[in-house]
Amino acid sequence: MLKLTPAVSQGNPIRNIIFDFGGVICNIDFRLSELKFKELGFKGFNPSYSVDGGEDVFRRLEGGKISIPEFSGILKKYLKPDVTDEEVLEAWNAMILNIPSHRVKLLEAVRKSYRIFILSNSNEVHYNKYLGDFSKNYGYHSFTGLFEKTWFSFQIHLQKPSKEIFEYVIRDGNLDPFETLFVDDSLQHIEAAGNVGLRTYHLRPPEEISGLFE
Repeated sequence: MLKLTPAVSQGNPIRNIIFDFGGVICNIDFRLSELKFKELGFKGFNPSYSVDGGEDVFRRLEGGKISIPEFSGILKKYLKPDVTDEEVLEAWNAMILNIPSHRVKLLEAVRKSYRIFILSNSNEVHYNKYLGDFSKNYGYHSFTGLFEKTWFSFQIHLQKPSKEIFEYVIRDGNLDPFETLFVDDSLQHIEAAGNVGLRTYHLRPPEEISGLFE
């Protein structure tokens, strides 16, 4: 049975592991969406681009504050006139690469020793793509087939690195923070999780989650 390495657990009695999703479990390349949107006529596209009265439409989608049709409709105002809703969503999904089989096999082994969870800043468009690929490639019809519970920001209307999202996860998962390890590739998120008492591990790509275990 797999166990966290002593360097990761640091002598703490870890019983629960919360994984970030994009960049930790699922491979992503944001540049691919940037290129696709540029092809559609979106000049100056970037992760924090504001297109709607100064409010970030991507962040709003991630927080579940706007629907997919609303998201597409807002972006189409900044694209070529003949761009379709389908092309908008394809461009947004272009960054999603794959969920490697070796990570799925690792997680199937890890869950025999630990309670495992997902906490992800993600949106409904990407979630539908993630889940479709996950089901097709690995036969899981939901992420809870592998993980005990998942928290995607668009579903719970909270986003990392807010203090509130970590407090929500601790309550909802009935977790003892001291016995819970949070793994993320964002230092900002790691620091926020540590501030509420969670044990943390900052995964630095191309580092793999397999390196956390022995």
